[in-house]
Parts: sequence; C-alpha cells; structure tokens
Amino acid sequence: MGTQMGKQQEGAPAQADGKPAETSGSHKVIYAAIGANVMIAISKFIVAGITGSSAMLSEGIHSAVDTGNEFLLLLGVRESNRPADPWHPFGYGKALYFWALIVALSVFSLGGGISIYQGILALRNPPPLEDPMWNYIVLAVAAVFEGYSWNMSRRGLNRRRRPGEGLWKTVRRSKDASVFTVFIEDSAALVGIAVALAGIFLGHALDNPYIDPAASVIIGLVLVVAAFTLGRETGGLLVGESMDRDQIRKLKEMIAGEPDVEAVGHLLTMQLGPDQVLLAVAVRFRRGLSIDQVEQAIDRLECAITTEYPSIRRIFFESGAFRSSLRPMA
Repeated sequence: MGTQMGKQQEGAPAQADGKPAETSGSHKVIYAAIGANVMIAISKFIVAGITGSSAMLSEGIHSAVDTGNEFLLLLGVRESNRPADPWHPFGYGKALYFWALIVALSVFSLGGGISIYQGILALRNPPPLEDPMWNYIVLAVAAVFEGYSWNMSRRGLNRRRRPGEGLWKTVRRSKDASVFTVFIEDSAALVGIAVALAGIFLGHALDNPYIDPAASVIIGLVLVVAAFTLGRETGGLLVGESMDRDQIRKLKEMIAGEPDVEAVGHLLTMQLGPDQVLLAVAVRFRRGLSIDQVEQAIDRLECAITTEYPSIRRIFFESGAFRSSLRPMA
C-alpha cells in the first residue's frame, strides 16, 4: 500500500523563482497607475469636450477604464492575501488571477469596444477641426504620467527578471498578475497616446477630419490586442499553470540527489497565487529503509526545496503510485 506525505510550509511568501515576494512593490505599482490615470482621464475628457477630438475622447475612455481596473486589481490583491480556511484549504491566491481576468474583459469591452464604436460614429459624421493646442498639451502631460507608471511596473518586472532575459519573456513567466497587468495596460496607453497624437496632427496638417476618428478606431484595436494578451496570461494562471521547465528540472535533480531516493517519477507543480506553489512528486525510496529513515529523508528534501524555492508552500510525496507515475500522461 502506498504512502502519501505532505507538509504545508509557513513563513514569508516569496516568488516562484525563490526570491522574496514584493507585495509592497506591487501595491506601489498599482497606486502609481491609479494616481496617473485619474488625473489623465479628467484632463482628457475636458479637452475632448472643448476640441471635439474623437481620438482624445477615446483616450479619456481608456484612462477611465484603466483607473477602474487598478481598483479591481487592488481588490484581487486583498482577496489573494486571505488565509486558508476549511472552504479554501489551499488559500485564496488565485483570486488575483480571477480579478485580473475581469480586468482583461473590461479592457476589451469598455476600452476597446467603446473606442472602436465611438470612432466609427465619428467617421460617419466627423466633427469640424478645432485648435489642437490643448490636445497636444494634455497628451504630452499624459505621456509623462503614463511613462512614470510604466516605469514603475517595469521596475517591478525587473526584480523578477533573470540575467539575459528579455522583458516580454519576464512578463510571460511572471506569476504576479498585479504587476504585469499594469505593465501591459500602460504599454497600450503609451501606444494609444502616440496614435492619438499622430491622428490629431495629421488631421490638421492634411485638413482631413476623418483621420482623427480613424485614430480612435486604431486605439480601440490596440486595446483589444492588450486585452487578448492579458486574458491569455491570466487565464493560464487561473486554470493552474506550473512552474517553468528549468525550475522543474532543477527540482527533479535536487530530489534525485537525495541519497535515500532511488528514482523520481512525475513531478507536478501548480501556481496557487503569486507567491504560493503546490508541489506533488512521486518518488521511490531505497528498499529496506525504516519509517523513521523515510521521514528523515522527507524532512531533508522539504528543507532543501523550501530553502531554494520559498514559494513552494505545500509539498506532497507519493511513494505508492510510483509505477503509474512513470506511464505517459493521457
């Protein structure tokens, strides 16, 4: 009859790559984004009302949606920090991924959808061209604030960045949705500002009122792409993403290096939250070991694993189902 042994690790949460979690850093990233987006949204709406610019109105909608999204992320962070209870024995870490997915849907429908719809309406009946000076001033100020927020999120990602790794790969590998969501949103915002500037400038330079609303449609499409990217990243985490292959390979080597372990079968991991990982591994211990010796080997393995990867909070060793673990998974 097989045995299954597990242990829940307590202590300060950390990332899946073994580095301490930057919970306070995540909050700073979100707070910076909220402050920037509130001021930017107000100024964009005021100037859009004065000048009648469709691109500026789309930018105002974008900033307003982003502001609401940051509050949703804060809600997700708060929910994910709730302790485990009998109804949720593995904790509430995935609550952050759920709210990040809601953010992606918000960007798609409220941001991208409304911007495209408003741009199409303006194309059918374009407003007359007005003095664009205030548009340029507000967009320039917005670029400064968005750039600051973007840089905060970039720095948050850099703390998780590995040597020689590109920023986009870090986004794909990151398990902290609160940081990479702000980064993707701010990246889309900076692209949107550039499109709005180009649309307003070209519309006045060519005396063509259709270019400005066309820029609004393009901004909406940018937001749709950003929403799709966010949905793909957060959706994978929500349904149970594993640690990356390099970490799994190192874990297998670490466990196989234990003198009392003969072989390692399946090693399964699942991200339970930004700083929480579950590990289940099938092992075969040396024959002839007593129960006390097996327990001592497990204690050594747990100590080594959690020292190298503090984010692995729950570990389960399965020795009875070792043969089935060697069969190909369906």
